[in-house]
Amino acid sequence: MKKILLFLLISSSAWSQQSAKKAKYGLSQFMLIEKVEDQEKKYNEVIKEPAGSLEPTALNDLRAELALQWLSKGNVERYRFYKATKPKFDYRQALFLSYAVEKLFDEKKDFANAEKISKELLADLAKGTIDAMAIRPAVLLEVNAGANAKLGNVIVAKEMIAKSNTDKSSADRLIKYFRDGQSNYLNRHAIVMLAAGENEQAFDLLEKAFKEAESNSYMVATFKEAFKKVKGTDNGVEDYLKSLKKEAYQKYYKEVEKSYVTIAKQTLEGTFPDPSDATNLLTSFRATKPVNQVAMKNLAGEMVNLGDFKGKILAIDFWTTGCTPCVAAFAGFEKVIADYNKDEFQMFVVNIFEEQPTVKSFIAKKGITLDVLLDEPNKAYDVQATPTKIVFDPMGNIRFFNTGYAGSTDREYYKLKAMVEIIKAHS
Repeated sequence: MKKILLFLLISSSAWSQQSAKKAKYGLSQFMLIEKVEDQEKKYNEVIKEPAGSLEPTALNDLRAELALQWLSKGNVERYRFYKATKPKFDYRQALFLSYAVEKLFDEKKDFANAEKISKELLADLAKGTIDAMAIRPAVLLEVNAGANAKLGNVIVAKEMIAKSNTDKSSADRLIKYFRDGQSNYLNRHAIVMLAAGENEQAFDLLEKAFKEAESNSYMVATFKEAFKKVKGTDNGVEDYLKSLKKEAYQKYYKEVEKSYVTIAKQTLEGTFPDPSDATNLLTSFRATKPVNQVAMKNLAGEMVNLGDFKGKILAIDFWTTGCTPCVAAFAGFEKVIADYNKDEFQMFVVNIFEEQPTVKSFIAKKGITLDVLLDEPNKAYDVQATPTKIVFDPMGNIRFFNTGYAGSTDREYYKLKAMVEIIKAHS
């Protein structure tokens, strides 16, 4: 827990400070290459270079990165090619491997490979050849359970989901750090229940999840399957699901409304409760000048003046590439942006501390569609904790600020959408 809080509060991270100014070639430079195809070309050039021109662990690190990036793209064949060289994965790579396995299951629907690769990584874990803290054993067990359920291996699926609940890393689901940690688990557990014929239990589990916003888009198909098995028809499922989402949104609307800054302020010092002592407040940012006096560069190097967005609701969220909860929140932001046109709402995610090439490469690899600004020296708002969000009304007054990740894509969506709607209601 201490390590996780450190990632939330720290102003920078070892991952995020990727310098391309080292004399010898290594992973930091390699990671700046945006496409895995181009990384592979570079690797084939690097292996021909004199060993003295490379960092000591460069070849291992590059092979590990290629295995990770190919799996992230869903290319299992190329992943296996580099994994067969038995590279040692660093903490970031091991963590991102777990993300890639999740993606294989949740997005690619490649259940056979999700089952095999999660099983293989669990075997690596048992042998001690991969970082246990990074790889998130409970997630691998969940994915393996869900994949086995989809493949008809119900007994194995039930065994694996039970193991996931007894693994100590299962506690990570509830700390609002990893993207959709609890939501993904509930969805996979429901998939296992449905495969086992436990339809009522699966329905109840997912119904509660949607009501409490412990949900995401992956859960929708599973809920519809449970609904049909319990009700005997899929008639009415869309309206029922809509009612559950509405109930969740209204709950968070009321919660968010309490934090509305009623007195118009264009300068403000933001605070949040100390995670180790809720009676103590910590500083999250310092807005020392009106937003119309703030300007930052975008990824193209163009200066963006925030004053140009007067007349619109403006949200800015501060992040770094090494801040896991920062990036976890992005999916919820994208949903809010999709609900509004550019004439009424604008959002920027502002990267602090990092150089443009590092951020640009990260954005490209992750497929992030949000508008990005850069504040490498962290001068605009002196941000002390990430993720931190500030929302301005059309006149440039700060009406909301918040630090931390909401814990699920839907909850993040509901809370930011509520902020926008509350500001609209007061404007």
